[in-house]
Amino acid sequence: MNGSTLLIITVVYFTAAYFIYGRFLRRLFGIDPSRKTPAVVKNDGVDYAPARPAVLFGHHFASIAGAGPILGPIFAAELGWIPALLWIFLGCVFIGGLHDFAALFLSVRHEGKSISSVIEELVGYAGRMIFSVFCWAALALVVAMFGIMTAQIFVNTPSAATASVIFILLAPVFGLVLNRRILGLLPASLIFVPLTFLSVWVGMLLPADLVGLFEIEPATAQGIWLAVLGAYVFIASVAPVQWLLQPRDYLNSFLLYALLICGLLGILVCNPDIVQQGWHGLKVITPSGAEKSVIPTLFIVIACGACSGFHSLVASGTTSKQVASEDHIQLVGYGGMLLEGVLAVISLISVLYLSGADFTSAVAKPQLAFASGLAHFSTSLGLPEEAMGSFVSLVLAAFMMTTLDTATRLGRFVWQEILSGRQASPAVSSDKAVPEAGSSAVRKSSPLAAFLRNPYVATFIMVGMAATLCVSGQAGAIWPVFGASNQLLAALCLLGVTLYLLKQRRGSLVAFIPMSFMIVMSCWGLGEMTAKGQFGMLQIISASLLALTLFLVILAIRAVIRTHQENRPKLSGTGN
Repeated sequence: MNGSTLLIITVVYFTAAYFIYGRFLRRLFGIDPSRKTPAVVKNDGVDYAPARPAVLFGHHFASIAGAGPILGPIFAAELGWIPALLWIFLGCVFIGGLHDFAALFLSVRHEGKSISSVIEELVGYAGRMIFSVFCWAALALVVAMFGIMTAQIFVNTPSAATASVIFILLAPVFGLVLNRRILGLLPASLIFVPLTFLSVWVGMLLPADLVGLFEIEPATAQGIWLAVLGAYVFIASVAPVQWLLQPRDYLNSFLLYALLICGLLGILVCNPDIVQQGWHGLKVITPSGAEKSVIPTLFIVIACGACSGFHSLVASGTTSKQVASEDHIQLVGYGGMLLEGVLAVISLISVLYLSGADFTSAVAKPQLAFASGLAHFSTSLGLPEEAMGSFVSLVLAAFMMTTLDTATRLGRFVWQEILSGRQASPAVSSDKAVPEAGSSAVRKSSPLAAFLRNPYVATFIMVGMAATLCVSGQAGAIWPVFGASNQLLAALCLLGVTLYLLKQRRGSLVAFIPMSFMIVMSCWGLGEMTAKGQFGMLQIISASLLALTLFLVILAIRAVIRTHQENRPKLSGTGN
């Protein structure tokens, strides 16, 4: 097997999946293009704002992609590339794609609220609160870890810092041009997309090297960048979405598209041989001497490239509030996940041509390995290897920032929903129209809760928690469990999807089987983490998440029993 053959198979497979299984999901969930979406009905110019499909796809794809589909497959390569590839293929189409599509659909049908609000309608207020607290804590961890990783890249690759600052300055100008209708999307893109690539070149010429400029220690420079990033994500969280988040993610998406094109063409022309062994057995001895089990490790290490709970937070957090028509859900939700699967396979191929010590080093430093691999493939296109390596590193930094600001905004949404109280009335029914702007979906709460729900206060609390994790160093201790908790989040989202389809009397097995699989794999992984090592923070978090899963599963079983009891008189009355 060689890289080009594997890549062609990947593109053909995911293209077929989009048109075949994607259309099946449209029919199953009942996509209705004539139905008004929350972005249209509740358009407030801040959080709810209808976006063009191309702009929304760029925002969504940039938010969910980040570094996840790049790092996971490289980490999993040492388990054998055949099981890794199969998990990407099957997981992306039948689990991750379904998960993203359903999360986006349910949020659109639920007034643009997060998946936790949907869970309240399905399993009750207690289930929603526990799920929301878990989501908020996970997002705080994402903000902390991606903040640390981005600051480290800025210190180690100062050109990335310059380019990222220019991205931020370009975005509101681009948004102004579009929102004031100075130019249409196409002519504006023809101007600002080249400027985005030009900023990468400027970054290489004028790197923002704080260590060299001010003669300070790298740790001090990292702290400065963390403070700058904290201020940026605070502004990004409260600023109108069409002025910063939409335009920045749209422009950044072209960098990722360029990265994908270079990877695709580079692999096709270079045609690297796959020298790594495809199957090592169910137990693998890594180069470091550690023994790893393919099950459940594989299904936890590869998250974003196959299935990721973080995607449900993006889909039901920011993306659902920008969907102009339900007709766009397949493209944005399902299509975005499949394209991420292509990126995951490219990432896998980027290290499979290596052997011996080179491969061992690549697994240890996946970001550098990915940049080095794509730079090597690009030489077959006549592109300079060193410049391409820098370009790939800059793109990775840019998309870490995209995940960073999106996670902060999502954290603000989840915090506000935690304090919003019980839902005043059900809103999940597929035949319920979106309430008009200004309608209240929650009961009145206390003045303190109203104060804490303020967008600025909610954002400050989220950024403050992430900053505390960064300073205390506790985020690094929690990170090993995040992979399993991320997959558990996906399983719990699929649990809500299963209950929704069951209440609608549709094909609930489509979601039930993936949900069961993800719960087993996630709990298996968390159980192993709880049993390993001395009792500490990692074990406490793992045990808490296992208890959370058990509690929500019990609530779901009760909801299923209640649904059957409610439906029984209707069935007998119709004679069916």
